[in-house]
Amino acid sequence: MRVIFDEELKAVADDLDRMVQDVRKAINGAGDALLKQDIEAAQSVIDGDIEIDALESSVIDQCIRLLAKQNPVATDLRVVVSTLRLAATFERMGDLAKHIAEAARRIYPEPALPAEATELFTEMQQFLSMTADRIVVMLQDRDAKPAEEIILDDDKLDALHHKTFDLALSDKWTGSRQELIDVVLLGRFMERLGDHAVSASRRVVYIVSGFDPSKEPSRDEDGAVEWRRPRRCRHRHSAITELLSTESPMNGETATAARRFCMPRRAVRGLEPGS
Repeated sequence: MRVIFDEELKAVADDLDRMVQDVRKAINGAGDALLKQDIEAAQSVIDGDIEIDALESSVIDQCIRLLAKQNPVATDLRVVVSTLRLAATFERMGDLAKHIAEAARRIYPEPALPAEATELFTEMQQFLSMTADRIVVMLQDRDAKPAEEIILDDDKLDALHHKTFDLALSDKWTGSRQELIDVVLLGRFMERLGDHAVSASRRVVYIVSGFDPSKEPSRDEDGAVEWRRPRRCRHRHSAITELLSTESPMNGETATAARRFCMPRRAVRGLEPGS
């Protein structure tokens, strides 16, 4: 049974790898369509989205069969469920690349962007191309390191996205209303591509290490990556830790509240009355 499970899981992984390769191709093609008025690249991205959708359906079907027939547990279950989420994320990335290509095709042969926005969107596209390469390596090697880099670098793309609003609202803007709408929408599409890359990276970290994908990575003084609770949760945890440092016993209601505010269950259990 284990041999069968491993073979079926490898088939799923192969489809997922093909899917992410197609997504990288779509992101790069959408960039060429947008920045170089490449109508053939735009059409290729639009037509290729059908294959990405088909691969998503294939991955989902195979994962459902694995869950139903093999009843995976522990790490195997984590891999199968995360693969389902990854397939949905990559399908959405393909859709966003398709939206960018459609915008470029709609206005062809005119440039999709006004001259004052070209440099900014070139930077965003270069960042996305690098991110797409990292995603491919991340999936092929099941490596958490490029995943951590994608998550940590996402703020750079967010900053570029904010500049699209600054450009649209500045006195230097000379474009038409349609160009204004296109700049805002295209910037949003590209920013969402980065967000989905982060989501996929968190899933890979979860598959590889079991770390909670809702936690945030940061770099320590030596440049090493460490994973922390989200900022809101860290603040609550500090307050609860201070409360627990007192010598007064906790009643049942306080113990329950401590659980709710991110305190590890085993830490609270030892402080409950009667423990």
